[in-house]
Formats: sequence, C-alpha cells, structure tokens
Amino acid sequence: MKKILLVCAAGMSTSLLVNKMKESATKEGHEVEISAVAKEKLDANIEGANILLLGPQIGYLEDDFQDLYKDRNIPIKVINSVDYGMMNGQKILKESLALI
Repeated sequence: MKKILLVCAAGMSTSLLVNKMKESATKEGHEVEISAVAKEKLDANIEGANILLLGPQIGYLEDDFQDLYKDRNIPIKVINSVDYGMMNGQKILKESLALI
C-alpha cells in the first residue's frame, strides 16, 4: 500500500483535500493511505511515506525538505495552488501516484 503524506501549516484545508483524495482513491480502486500532518510533526510521521505533498502555503520550504529528507529518496512536490484551491483530489491523487 502506498502512503501519501500531505504537509501543511495548520491542517484544516489540507484535511478537506485528504478526504477528496480518499474519495477518488476509493472510486478508482487504489489502495493508498493518505493523511495530512503539520510541518512541525513531519519527522514523527514520515516513516513509510512514498511521497510528500506540500501545501502551497508552505511551498517555500520545498528546498529545505529536499535537503532534509534526501536520504529517504522520496518525491517531494508542492501541490498546484489552483488544484489545491479547487480541492481537486482526483487530479492531485493521479499526479501523486504517477510520481511514486
């Protein structure tokens, strides 16, 4: 099972996106674990993650996360702000699975 981890500042809107992504995964028959975590709690939750998706509000931290987690060899991507704002869980899920 693939683990998709969304990283955010606080978690409210990202939790809504997680639910949209889970709905799409269920409809499309993907077996994935999708969860959101605040950036301060990432270290405690990164184990087993296959991809990190950063909320647009913390996109400026992408290079920092790339350096910090380079030994884990997992993709780190900033979620497109339009897709995030529209809560396009299906598109974000599809792009995430393609990167894993």
